[in-house]
Amino acid sequence: MRLSTRIALGAAVLVPLLVVAAGLLLLPLVNADLHRRQDSRLNDRAAAVLPSARALLAADSRGRPKAEQNQQRKVMDAALDAGVRVAASDGTLLLVAGAQPDDPQLLPTAPGQAVTLRQNGEDLRVLAVNVNSGATTGTLWVLAPADEPSEELRAVRRRVLLVALVAAPLSGLVAFGLAERATLPLRRLGRRAAALDPRTGQAVFAHARTGTAEVDELSGAIALLLSRYEEQAGRTAQALDTARAFSSSASHELRTPLMSLRTNLDVLAAHPDLPADERAEVVGELQQDHARMLDLLSALSTLARGDLVEVSAFGPVDLAELVASAVAEARRRHPGVEYRVELPPEARVFGWDAGLRILLANLLGNAAVHGAATRQDDTDRSPAAVDVRLRIEGGTARLTVDDRGPGIPPEERVAVFHRFHRRPGSPGSGLGLTLVAQQAALHRGSVVATDRPDGPGCRVEVRLPLLRPDATTVRLPAVRDWLKGDEPR
Repeated sequence: MRLSTRIALGAAVLVPLLVVAAGLLLLPLVNADLHRRQDSRLNDRAAAVLPSARALLAADSRGRPKAEQNQQRKVMDAALDAGVRVAASDGTLLLVAGAQPDDPQLLPTAPGQAVTLRQNGEDLRVLAVNVNSGATTGTLWVLAPADEPSEELRAVRRRVLLVALVAAPLSGLVAFGLAERATLPLRRLGRRAAALDPRTGQAVFAHARTGTAEVDELSGAIALLLSRYEEQAGRTAQALDTARAFSSSASHELRTPLMSLRTNLDVLAAHPDLPADERAEVVGELQQDHARMLDLLSALSTLARGDLVEVSAFGPVDLAELVASAVAEARRRHPGVEYRVELPPEARVFGWDAGLRILLANLLGNAAVHGAATRQDDTDRSPAAVDVRLRIEGGTARLTVDDRGPGIPPEERVAVFHRFHRRPGSPGSGLGLTLVAQQAALHRGSVVATDRPDGPGCRVEVRLPLLRPDATTVRLPAVRDWLKGDEPR
């Protein structure tokens, strides 16, 4: 059943009930008004009769029958259509005329407000008045039928019922028309929602305000739901793209080490009596290929994590503390490398703790592997020395990692951040600096490779925005496809 029909039916039932309820409240008030009006007429009639009633009592007390008859006639003339009854204080009945109760004992003896007597199915309104003629006293009763107020009350009841019967269909029609008009924006919204193309998303509801608060609120809720759906669908699509890219990259990059593994395994299988030194060489190559595959899979997995990280993973982080922790770990992994560190007391950024650790681990690891000074004949490499400095410059944390290696030629300083870019003879996966560039971009920072300013070597500089007091979240890049992209964003 339509909402407008429900409203119309409800109004058709409710309005007559309200009319009847109002009538039930009104009837006692009308009854009281009718009684007051009748009592007012009784008081007026009693005031008109009272002088003649005094004269009647006086004539009776003096024993003057003719005067008494004359006064009785005057009392009845003044009473008009009202019933009258006059009695002396000793109970002597002097006059009875008009409507009277069957049982005189029911008449009130004390003067005051009018009362209603019911006798043989008829109602009489009776007013008692004290009569004082000087020599004697008595009581005057003025009576009038109470049928007239009852008739008027019945007329009021009939009118209330008539209004209720007329109000039922009329209120239903009016309510239906108003409900149809009020629900028109809701029906339009329903048609728009039914015709929604999932590819258009929340743009359909973006600028469709109707002026009806409830409908606009529902439209906003639908738009918010669509935006969340779009966001989730986008993340799902990105996850699928990342999975495809991971599979494609892994299969492409693992082909060479797998073929090498297969060749060395075939050699070992075909030559069980291989000399010990040659066997050791083959086993060493197997171990190197195995380590390379592990490094490659680990780097690809880490790159995929960065492409899929959610904003909820970000929060306030002390970069100085992370750098100190990363240097301690690098010293453990590369005991022959000298790390010199210069840190501020604190450098807070809004970042992903795990992602920043990935950035630092790859920066320091890359400097340890490629940062050893080499003589011209390329036969002697002195231990690597790495300088790590973190400074606060305005609203930016500036991290520099300097080594004493051969450096990076200017024409390759952008390419080193591309996927799978490796120097000749490099033992790495070619993803270390790509991971650094990815994390810098995720944190709305930057990374560049330059020459070391105080001598031969390479400097990698990372700049990250510091945490602002009003910052509670971070806006991630709209496109994150480092796993399959060709260059950093």
